[in-house]
Amino acid sequence: MAESMGGDTWKAHVSMALAQLFYGGYTVITKVALNVGVNHLVFCFYRNFLAFFILAPLAFFIERRTRPPITKKLLMSFFFLGLTGIFGNQLLFLIGLSYTNPTYAAAAQPAIPVFTFLLTVMMGIERVNLLRYEGLAKVGGTLICVSGAMLMVLYRGPALIGDKEMDHVLQIKRGARGQPEPSGWLISGLLNLGFDHFQLGVMSLIANCCCMTAFLAIQAPLLKKYPANLSVTAYSFFFGVVLTLIVSLFMVNESTNWILKQSEILAVVYAGSITSALNYGLLIWSNKILGPTLVALYYPLQPGFSVILSQIFLGTPIYLGR
Repeated sequence: MAESMGGDTWKAHVSMALAQLFYGGYTVITKVALNVGVNHLVFCFYRNFLAFFILAPLAFFIERRTRPPITKKLLMSFFFLGLTGIFGNQLLFLIGLSYTNPTYAAAAQPAIPVFTFLLTVMMGIERVNLLRYEGLAKVGGTLICVSGAMLMVLYRGPALIGDKEMDHVLQIKRGARGQPEPSGWLISGLLNLGFDHFQLGVMSLIANCCCMTAFLAIQAPLLKKYPANLSVTAYSFFFGVVLTLIVSLFMVNESTNWILKQSEILAVVYAGSITSALNYGLLIWSNKILGPTLVALYYPLQPGFSVILSQIFLGTPIYLGR
């Protein structure tokens, strides 16, 4: 049993590192789709529907004998998982990404371990003993993660790889194409208060991190009561799909927004199959083994992967600070 748990722990650590690599690819591929002009809500709906279409049959057949019965309390927990980790998390990330860039969007993600660490300690899910190496590692690792992310954001430095003029050209192209507004009245209202698009993007990314923090914190105790990992993931996406569809019916006015271009279809397939179905499955399984704080500590890998992939596929220069 001990060897099995040790093997699972090792696999969970590798899974979380791979998940961040896949997330890094998601920021780059999705940024291309956003530049084309895909509607945020439409993108989220297609992504989540594809993920649910993949996960629901797997959960039904694989866990049909081990899945505990559903109660109203469990359904409420699944609803909040869908609201925070699927609907809110994904939509806010897309808004933030559309108004910033893949590197900045990924650099905001190390806030997740900080928020998760604080929330889980307050909820009593995590316990910190600063007299033990484990407690010192959690606190020290969290501080290092945040310091690295702040360095990336606040200090750019000279371009080491790539032409910095290319970065300026990409910004002009993004500004010329414009971005579809997921909820025009809200964006317009915030712009009227004096915020610019970049600040709205940063605010959306911070809110995105808060949603992911709530998702991880709610999930950890739930998995002890309902240990069917795939079913938890499938139920979360079910409520995510329902919420996205309801909001889309009110917010998406043009029927042409539901028709995807080739690059948008590629982004939806990658997001639905890899970033949603596979990554969320790995995340929930690893959360059961490692706990929310250790799972969240892998998010600082995302900026590094995003920087490298952005340079390769988008031509974004790599600066000394990044």
